[in-house]
Amino acid sequence: METYHVLWVDDEVDHLQSHILFLKQKGYEITPCTNGHDALGILENQRFDAVLLDENMPGLNGLETLEEIKKKNRELPVIMITKNEEEQIMEEAIGSKISDYLIKPVNPNQILLSLKKNIAPQHIIAEKTQRRYQQEFGVLSQELNHLSTVDDWQNYFQKLLFWELELEQTDDSALHEILQHQKREANQLFARFVENNYTDWIQGKDAPLLSHQLFEKAVVPCLQKDRPTLLVVIDNLRYDQWKRIEPLIGQYFVKAAEQAYFSLLPTATQYARNALFAGLLPKEIQKQFPQYWKFDFEDGGKNLFEEDLLAAQWSRLGLEGSFSYHKILQPKQSQQLLKSLNNHTHEKLTVIVYNFVDMLSHAKTEMELIKELAPDEKAYRSLTQTWFENSPLFEIIQKAKSLGFQLLITTDHGTIDVENPSDVIGDKNTSLNLRYKAGKSLTYQEKQVISCSEPAAFGLPAAHLNSTYIFAKERFYFIYPNNHAHYAQFFHKSFQHGGVSMEEMIIPFVQFNS
Repeated sequence: METYHVLWVDDEVDHLQSHILFLKQKGYEITPCTNGHDALGILENQRFDAVLLDENMPGLNGLETLEEIKKKNRELPVIMITKNEEEQIMEEAIGSKISDYLIKPVNPNQILLSLKKNIAPQHIIAEKTQRRYQQEFGVLSQELNHLSTVDDWQNYFQKLLFWELELEQTDDSALHEILQHQKREANQLFARFVENNYTDWIQGKDAPLLSHQLFEKAVVPCLQKDRPTLLVVIDNLRYDQWKRIEPLIGQYFVKAAEQAYFSLLPTATQYARNALFAGLLPKEIQKQFPQYWKFDFEDGGKNLFEEDLLAAQWSRLGLEGSFSYHKILQPKQSQQLLKSLNNHTHEKLTVIVYNFVDMLSHAKTEMELIKELAPDEKAYRSLTQTWFENSPLFEIIQKAKSLGFQLLITTDHGTIDVENPSDVIGDKNTSLNLRYKAGKSLTYQEKQVISCSEPAAFGLPAAHLNSTYIFAKERFYFIYPNNHAHYAQFFHKSFQHGGVSMEEMIIPFVQFNS
């Protein structure tokens, strides 16, 4: 049993020996102290997990002692024990970051419960989480072999996400590795599921909600006559990242609905986000709006006409009212929109495309600092949460609440942490993406990809008569044989997108009401 060290400061501490003995039997080593001055001296020289502090003491009283303790160690839990039930005293204690407030007379179990809540909650939660996951492991393993529908896969992915986030609270490396193994096995079977069904989905057979259908089938039904709607598309947002920032938004908005939808292949901005705003498959965009489409090998931006594509879809659907579109690439653009958001309350829809998470994932590949800050998925989630909590986007969302906007949040695709290099040979016009390739005369490892020699069947445009697309499965990433060792190492454990995995394809669409 782990021992916790507690300083108990009370001018009548000598009368509390029965309480001290009880706590010692429960694993708490108690150091008694009769006054605030001595307590501060003890804290200078010893480490404690918590302080039990009497409010009414001669000399330096409890509140004064509390203030001095917090000046030196803001994180140390302090539990105040007092006979005084005055609201003012409680408010002062709470304002000084008290951890708990107990009214005398207190019994030993009350104190034990408070210590458990404030010293060892993570330890207790971790142990319980470990036991629950160990019980669930067999169920998940059996269930994996019986997934046959889109709903099955979406639900299973959500369960894996739940346990991944729960296990963050533990330091059991063995359980983390078991979960990662389950994810790898699931992605192997998920790739097979997509390979067997994707062309049917493009024809509308037993299909999930796909990128090109999201606006008409999910966004439009949310639009309201007398209330503006803010649609935020956070580029490259994984579902687990969404789960980390959701509670922050929940401080201001009430979640009305959440659903998963599937990104089109390739799970890349050029294809998935253009399809979202156009309401068309990529092959249909290229056919109907050739002036807006660029193939991978062509120079220039591939998402420069999203506003035009959205305008065409808006008109095609016969929607009334107006919309505006805002792509945020730089902080000053966020600040400008923040200042002018009240000018958009007359619009039916205000669209924001926010590119920071995409830039973060690319920076992890290219910058040593980001690799250091986000070496794994847990750290990547944490970094995303820290960014969002301090971002202009969060300020915009808060202001949208005050202006009476309804809020919709989604993304265009996710990413996956790649591990295994896969050799590809192509000509100079072959696309550069590490998770998909578009080109002709491609040579590749067949077992590591889903190949598409008839782009139209995948809803994709063909640049040439013999155009081929290949999509990386699982955690493979494409590199050329030239200088293989260098690039295999350079891109190892980077976050990439474009291929076939649950993390890239299964993504959130969420509706919030104020």
